[in-house]
Amino acid sequence: MEQKNIETEIRSLITEEQYKTLLKFFKKEGKFLGKENQISYYFSGEQDLRIQKSDKSAKIWLKKGKMHADCREEIEVKFDLKEFENAEKLFESLGYEVKIKWFRKRNTFLWKGISVMLDDTKGYGRIIELEKMCKEMEKEKTINMLRAKMEFLKIEETKKDEFEKKFEYYKKNWKKIV
Repeated sequence: MEQKNIETEIRSLITEEQYKTLLKFFKKEGKFLGKENQISYYFSGEQDLRIQKSDKSAKIWLKKGKMHADCREEIEVKFDLKEFENAEKLFESLGYEVKIKWFRKRNTFLWKGISVMLDDTKGYGRIIELEKMCKEMEKEKTINMLRAKMEFLKIEETKKDEFEKKFEYYKKNWKKIV
């Protein structure tokens, strides 16, 4: 049986007012899955390799393909939070450098079978992300469904090049910004 290992996602930069409105909406209309503080380390190298710790858990994950693409294969390994420093040391010992540290507060909801994340990222801004894991053959159908949900929410999808520019600026300046 083919795995649902393709992450499909639509995201948008939102204002503080939109963030508050969406938070109220999803608390009423969705299932609140939790709030957590997350710190993600993005490593150097050809692939999008990261480690993350939150209040509750830790993980290593690799997202294949182009950053900010609608669909990417995702490989995730969860591990004990107490081992986070060892994971960082392991990757640094292998020659990877931490390119970015990303600090965010994330509210997660389940809404109509979709994962909804409302993020407030230090020095970067607020983002809504609609996400659904799917099989390779379901990518287009899933992305179209996510776009329809974003339209329903009256949120305009932020263009990929806008995210690229904002991310590049953050990457160059994150130490000063945070």
